[in-house]
Amino acid sequence: MQEDRAALEHEDRIVWSESVERFDYVRQSVSRSVSTRGEPVPWRGAGRRVGYAVLRNDAPGGMVPGKFIRRVFWVKEHDRSEVPGGIYKTSAPSGAIDPRTVAPGVWGELTERAWGAPFPMQD
Repeated sequence: MQEDRAALEHEDRIVWSESVERFDYVRQSVSRSVSTRGEPVPWRGAGRRVGYAVLRNDAPGGMVPGKFIRRVFWVKEHDRSEVPGGIYKTSAPSGAIDPRTVAPGVWGELTERAWGAPFPMQD
């Protein structure tokens, strides 16, 4: 997922509904139609939401009136946190980031911890 600066611009804090210590990686997405700045971001996708960004009180709406752009962090049922020896034992899915690299206004990064092994050598 490419960085979306609009999603970061007005962030005040990150709320984790589960301890980030439990996760080597989480998936990071941007929701463009959230109706609040601070309530939990509704999650209707696969897996479960484990965190979300809260916007400053003065954050403007997005392209649609009354809707806000916010980040949400989530995991799927087959991610490493759920199935340690599964398909992501020594890799990570697209959009995965190390939750320890997340902060308000800071896009999360894929680290070797999140990858589950040293990064493959690139030529």
